[in-house]
Amino acid sequence: MNIKLLDCTLRDGGYNNDWNFGHNTLINLFERSISAGIDFIEVGFLDDRRPFDINRSIMPDTSCVENIWGKLDKKNTLVVAMIDYGTCDLKNIQPRKDTIIDGIRVIFKMHLMHEALEYCRKLQEMGYLVFANAVSFTTYTNEKLDEIITILNELKPYAFSIVDTYGLMDINLLNHYYQYLDANLDKNIGIGFHAHNNFQLAFANCMELARKHEEKPRMLVLDGSMFGMGKGAGNAPLELLVTFMNKNFNTQYDINQILEGIDVSVLDLYKQLHWGYSLKSFVSASNDCHPDYISFLLNKKTLSVKSINEIIQKIVKGPEKLLYKKDLIQELYFDYQKNNCRDDVDYLTLKNEIGGRKVLLIGPGKSVLQDKEKIVDFINSEKPVVISINFIPDMFDVDYLFLTNSKRYVQHSTEISNNSDKIKIIATSNVTKAAGKFDINLDYETLIDRDAVFIDNSFIMALKVMMKIGVTDIALAGFDGYSLNKESDYFSSKMEYEFSKRMGQEINAYVDKILAKLKSELDIKFITATLYKF
Repeated sequence: MNIKLLDCTLRDGGYNNDWNFGHNTLINLFERSISAGIDFIEVGFLDDRRPFDINRSIMPDTSCVENIWGKLDKKNTLVVAMIDYGTCDLKNIQPRKDTIIDGIRVIFKMHLMHEALEYCRKLQEMGYLVFANAVSFTTYTNEKLDEIITILNELKPYAFSIVDTYGLMDINLLNHYYQYLDANLDKNIGIGFHAHNNFQLAFANCMELARKHEEKPRMLVLDGSMFGMGKGAGNAPLELLVTFMNKNFNTQYDINQILEGIDVSVLDLYKQLHWGYSLKSFVSASNDCHPDYISFLLNKKTLSVKSINEIIQKIVKGPEKLLYKKDLIQELYFDYQKNNCRDDVDYLTLKNEIGGRKVLLIGPGKSVLQDKEKIVDFINSEKPVVISINFIPDMFDVDYLFLTNSKRYVQHSTEISNNSDKIKIIATSNVTKAAGKFDINLDYETLIDRDAVFIDNSFIMALKVMMKIGVTDIALAGFDGYSLNKESDYFSSKMEYEFSKRMGQEINAYVDKILAKLKSELDIKFITATLYKF
């Protein structure tokens, strides 16, 4: 049996905290893994774009690895570091004999295989055990596998790794790749497997691979990390791999050392950072796409998961889906939201109903609760048309609900249904009703501002609608603006936008600018506290 375990906690786990583990944790996790008898420990990235920091496991050269771990006893464990091809010049790498590092793992994308493997050759000449790690392995066809295997069989690296970067592999696909490599790769080249847990299959895939490999002389290296700490959905949990190997292959890894490392260091990080299986990781894997596409769409907070799936399916299947392009997903989002409609009749209807009247627009800010009595007094004394934006308040009667956000529509569907005979719905065309049509349907594209930091700001969209139908006397409540020091700017945390904290000041400045432009055309009055400068 020639199956080895590699601990990648300090490298893959670093994606969650920018590799800032703290010096004591770097030492503790290293020593725990060594004491557990893990075959390989990966201490982090070599990346000459980053300055040396004794607290981080991303380092500009091999001498920095010496500075952190060089005086420690590595016993029988082999120490490896990783290089993302193109990020560390060879001049920053000492010969193996001058450093604690035994091996270097080089990751590379398929289109860079020739240059990256030549780089691997030079590392071999410096004495290192070299792992060639092909990322996004699911993009490799059999023809591409033949191409890279030809080079590998001439180069003869220490190992060649299947890297399931986005956790897309089920056992059938993994078996195909493993069997193809085992049949065609030089027998002296080890096979590695690096799993991600998007489908909750990382550990299961490792177990299956180990069982298939049990009787083979070739080395198999399985990557794992403590408590699965890793990018996105995380990796195969090292503690599960250790337990499985000890039980099924009579290995003698010390599980208690791994558990101590988790208890003392990793669990505290997990409470702060929380990696692992998530809706985002599942949706990205089920669509065979880069997770940043899903992050972009989820962060909009305007789309249901069904809508996200429909947008992602418009990306042509293949390598394009695994190479994140912000311009592409932005354009697809715009196109999806457009859903152009003819709205001249609806605008005329709305104008006949409320044009020229006093209107109170109610937003979802906390001031709605704080100044409830003030709002009630205003409604009783002024008798305005009351329009709420993307929510139905339970403390006031409203005449209209202005809907610009399909996710808010889903969140409030019960209230909308219960109030269908009392409240008319004004919806922009990106929001589609489950059955039939809304009372008023307005074209989304004509109301957004593509140049804004928040292109479909519902407050500004509502003001544009009021102008179009001839409403000039507008009172505002619950449009508080975005603050830096509040836990939430919304009366309900369910309505919080992910980007409101990151870009709140930019959004405030944009709204200030629009309000200043509208000053001459609209008589606007805030009746609750606001951060907007008007």
